[in-house]
This record gives sequence, C-alpha cells and structure tokens, in this order.
Amino acid sequence: MLFGLTAAAQVAFIRLAGDAFQVVGIKTGVNVPPKGWPSVFHVYSGTGDVPPLAGDYGTDGDILTFYPRFPLVSGVRYRAVFEPPGGKPIEATFEKPKQQLAPTTRVAHVYPSAGVLPSNTLKLYIYFSAPMSRGEAWQHIHMLDEKGQQLKYEFVEIQQELWDNSHTRLTVLFDPGRIKRGVLPNEQLGPPIEDGKHYTLVIDRNWHDARGVPLAEEFRKPFRGGPADRTPPDPKTWRVSAPAAGSSADLVVDFPKPMDFALLQRMLQVSAGAGTVGTVTKAGAASSAASTLSGRVTVDKQETEWRFTPSQPWKAGAYRLLIDTGIEDLSGNHIGQAFDLDKFQTITKDIETQTIALPFDVR
Repeated sequence: MLFGLTAAAQVAFIRLAGDAFQVVGIKTGVNVPPKGWPSVFHVYSGTGDVPPLAGDYGTDGDILTFYPRFPLVSGVRYRAVFEPPGGKPIEATFEKPKQQLAPTTRVAHVYPSAGVLPSNTLKLYIYFSAPMSRGEAWQHIHMLDEKGQQLKYEFVEIQQELWDNSHTRLTVLFDPGRIKRGVLPNEQLGPPIEDGKHYTLVIDRNWHDARGVPLAEEFRKPFRGGPADRTPPDPKTWRVSAPAAGSSADLVVDFPKPMDFALLQRMLQVSAGAGTVGTVTKAGAASSAASTLSGRVTVDKQETEWRFTPSQPWKAGAYRLLIDTGIEDLSGNHIGQAFDLDKFQTITKDIETQTIALPFDVR
C-alpha cells in the first residue's frame, strides 16, 4: 500500500468544496510526508509556469484539504495536483462558477418630469440608480406613438453617448433639425413631438449596468405633446421668496414655466452683498465668486421651483441671485434668445460668461 492509500485508492479524487480543494480517499494519518502536505499537494491558478497558491492544510479522516489564503476568483481556472511519493499523480482542474448578480439598477428619474412637453422639447435626461454600461443606449431607448408603434428618427443617436462622469446620467437629444423652423428635416418630417398627440418613452430592461447585469425593470414615461415654446426665459417674471434672517430656511425661486433640470443645478448661485441689476461680464462674475454662498440645491414642482438651502444660517443684509444667461427652458431657449434664432457666433479668444443679478433682502 503506497502512501497510506485506502483500499479504494483507485477511486481517490480531488474535488472543490467552496473555496477549498480536497483530496478524498487517502489515509491522512499514515505516512505523513517528511516535508509536510505542501510537498505533495499543490494548487495553481491560471496557465503557464506559475508558483502554487499560498494557503493552509487540514486533514479529517480520509480527506486532505487545502485552504487558499485568498478567495477564489470567478472565471479563473485552477489546477490541483496531488503527488504521493511512489504513486501516480492525481490532477484535476476547476473553475469557480461566475457569481450571479441580482438586477438592482433602475431608472431613477427622467427629466423633464411633466406630463405635457412642448412640441419643440430639446432634450431628455435619464438618471439611473447606479453606473451604466456604455455603447448600448440606442438599442434600449424607444419612443412609441399613440398606437404603441415605435417611432424612428426622433433622437440624435450620437455614437459617443452623452454621459456624465459618474455614468448615471445620460443626455438624450431630440433631433434639432426637426425642431428648428425653416430647416429641411422639420419641413419633411415635422417636430419629434406633435401638439395634442400622446407618446410613451420606453427604456427596456435588457440594458446592462456597469456590472453587466440587466436593469431590474422596464421604465415607461407616458406624456402628451403641447404647444411649441419659443419665448426666451425672462428673470423679471421669476418670483424670489427670501428667507428670514437667522434661519436656515430655503431661498425659493418660482418660474412661470419648467426649466432645464441639469442646468438649474449649476447656473443659479447666491451671492452676498448688494449689486446693480443687469449683465456682468466674466471679470465681474469672477469678482463676485468669493462671496458666493455654499449650500444645497433642490428642484421641485416639475422643474418650476428652485430651492437653495444654505450651509450656514442667513445673516440680515442684501443678497443677489446670480443667473447665468445660458440657462435654458425645455425648448433650448435661453435668456434673451429663442432657440429658433440661435446663430453661430464669432469665436473670440476670451469667452465671457454673462450673468444677470436679481437682488433680494434677508430681514
């Protein structure tokens, strides 16, 4: 009897038990190797000339177990070799099954959030609850008409998808050529959304997140087309509700129509100190940056309300709401200019950001 093999030595074998490798069918209490079990039982990962895995050994009756120091990796091939002195080696290969990850990522929000969108709506923002994969968007975003038929040529299918840095927000553009009047696609196909008609935005669940796992569920947003909006936003029509001094209450700004959700996050700021109402050049904006208040921005009421919660309680005094004139409504109109009238501007060496200041007092 070689190396303490049992009577059933001819059926001795190696198996994978969780993350441990076992030689089954040997008398582990007989003829323990002089150099220990590591001299006769090795486990290798991958291919090629690589050293054996580090780990610990244990015995129990006719079972010799090797416990790797680190957990096994799904999809990696492992080769276990048992070489008893004077006996024939036993060898087996294993691959840990790939972990089945649960689908947990969902579409968190789609903006605009209103149920009626202007027929010349320029863009959609799709927010996900976790990072998404890239290169799949146009296979999984669909727009259906009132009969449930899929529409074509509604979106600009940009190959370099417009993701934010976290890969949780995708910007989807309606075809501008179908929105601008006097342009051939608009004359031939009409606007992507027609006033009075009903549509459904569908994001199917086969879209994979960054882990390669499909979405947890399909997302649908029904909406109706409304009249086109070609009126630029006018801050004079905005209502600013100032908080009380000594409180941490919100500064609230109400708009007469929905605004671009993503731009509202960064194109409105609050500055301490009085100032002249009007346009400020890049230099003027920079000089006021030092007094810009820090705080948290929230957007509510279908993008018609902007709230600013300060990091510190309000002090009595004069303040300004600084508005970047590039801020847009749902149709791409920005302050002082409708989207339909957008023209190519002469590119200058120094690009200036224009800011309108709305004053308010905290008492």
